[in-house]
Amino acid sequence: MKLSTILPYGDDPIRNADAVTGLEKAGLDAIWAAEAYSFDAVSLLGYLAARTERVEIGAAILPIYSRTPTLTAMTAAGLDALSGGRFNLGLGASGPQVIEGFHGVPYDKPIGRTREIIEICRQTWRREKVHSDGIYKIPLPAGEGTGLGKPLKLINHPKRDSIPIWVAALGEKNLTMTAELAQGWLPHVVLPEKIRDVFGDALDAGFAKRDPELGPLQIAGGGVCAIEEEMFEPARQAARGMYALYIGGMGARGKNFYNTVFAKQGYEAEAKLVQDLYLDGKKEEAMAALPDDFIDKVTLIGPEGHVRERIAALREAGITYLHVNPMTQDSPKLLSRLKEWIS
Repeated sequence: MKLSTILPYGDDPIRNADAVTGLEKAGLDAIWAAEAYSFDAVSLLGYLAARTERVEIGAAILPIYSRTPTLTAMTAAGLDALSGGRFNLGLGASGPQVIEGFHGVPYDKPIGRTREIIEICRQTWRREKVHSDGIYKIPLPAGEGTGLGKPLKLINHPKRDSIPIWVAALGEKNLTMTAELAQGWLPHVVLPEKIRDVFGDALDAGFAKRDPELGPLQIAGGGVCAIEEEMFEPARQAARGMYALYIGGMGARGKNFYNTVFAKQGYEAEAKLVQDLYLDGKKEEAMAALPDDFIDKVTLIGPEGHVRERIAALREAGITYLHVNPMTQDSPKLLSRLKEWIS
């Protein structure tokens, strides 16, 4: 099991990124940078590549709609070269609110697009002449554009011709595609006792078509982490705020992937209540409506014995990257202890 965390959003990206050097020394194995409607992830990852020596750097995630497939492939190859072969390409569809509301791009065919982007990226990294005649037309066919386009291959020789691709998947069809094609899966929240019940059929359907050369599917899971008693309540409140936002506010009624997964995990009534409260502007009440046992099971908050039990449950569920959001005054110390417990 590897240890990972995510670079926090913030107005001082240099300070946030510089802190990773201490986390790397403490044993951190992977650092991820998100890209929503924030600073872009690529700039931060390039800086991290220069400031670190060993830790894997990953995009979690690059939205599939905001770049052409070949630009995504070029970007991944560049970051992999800058980091000496330490880059993980995280892909995801984001959601209609961000894609249509911020980027002004229609949110359509997310699974088909992801599948084609994966193939185009791998063509590019193998330095093949890129060709696609699906959703993405590369080169543009006759009668479109100037007619001067021709198949091209990447000029540079990539550090690796198979950069690990991770997909943020929640829906069954998307997860099946992820289990078939990707090296890693980035679920939003992992309740280890329910992972087989909720996701097992979709994973098995993808594994049945998986190329053995891809190796086992890597899975990230963990949550907000606090092991100091004075941080327990602030950490729980932070977790409640995050999960209430996603379960209640990310999308509309009937179109919220996070809410659907929460309901499938055994909280159908609570899923509706949290969403209704959140969308009615009652955010504090939505946070309070999240069940205590849910918060306990999807976080790593508590004394050492409890946290180690939750880590064991995650390992048993197939988690290979323990992904934590540390709540502490001393992140290197906390991560060093976690690294010792998972080793």
